[in-house]
Amino acid sequence: METRNVPALTRAHALLDMIAAAELPLSVSEIARRLDLPKSTVHGMCVTLANLGLLARHGDGGFTMGPHVMRWANAFMARADLVAEFAELWDSLNVFYGETITLSVLEGADVVYIACRNSMSPLGVTFRIGMRLPAVFTATGKAILGTMSDEQVRALLANRWPEPLTAHSVRNIDDLLVELAEARARGFSIDNGQIRDGMWCFGTPVRNAANKVTAGMAVSILAAQVDQTTIDLVARNIRKVADLLSFRLGADMRLP
Repeated sequence: METRNVPALTRAHALLDMIAAAELPLSVSEIARRLDLPKSTVHGMCVTLANLGLLARHGDGGFTMGPHVMRWANAFMARADLVAEFAELWDSLNVFYGETITLSVLEGADVVYIACRNSMSPLGVTFRIGMRLPAVFTATGKAILGTMSDEQVRALLANRWPEPLTAHSVRNIDDLLVELAEARARGFSIDNGQIRDGMWCFGTPVRNAANKVTAGMAVSILAAQVDQTTIDLVARNIRKVADLLSFRLGADMRLP
């Protein structure tokens, strides 16, 4: 699978990062000097980005961030706000109050955490926004992957199997597909110590107004707390919260 970055996009990314960090508008000459690029190349990039609304022109010839960036920021914040609703809904059930809860989205073969609330329990890992983990080992990743066909999962993970994080990490695509089939049957996914020894996570997908999976949510607890009664209680409540949250996002959940 091709993993090289597109040079033009890499340069545009560096340019936007530079302008975002600058206190004053930057000229084409200054950008070219800092990026060590020809002025003609930088001029073309700036004009294109300005035409797309990603940069804004100033009368002195300088450039600052453009208004279109706010669409992306608002889209991210809208997703990040999901965890606030998730936390509120979860805590309203008065079970496992204050446990670690996470919300992540799928990017390639990884999940990226877009919001999280860490408990005081000694789980051995602190989730943080922007954290990336292999989807195949996480409860949120398995929850999202479980909504795909086996063929889609195989294609996504072709030639990209990650190094195991613990002795419990699933080792190959065939074993993963068995786990996903079990998750579909029971209605939730399980990370049984696959990203951290001593921690279990239970996950389920969240859907949007188009009834498409938009994220995965999970609750993490100490492995010592896990028994069948606890699993049943967590699973029942996390599915309830996922349905309520999906409903609030416009999904047709037909809640009672």
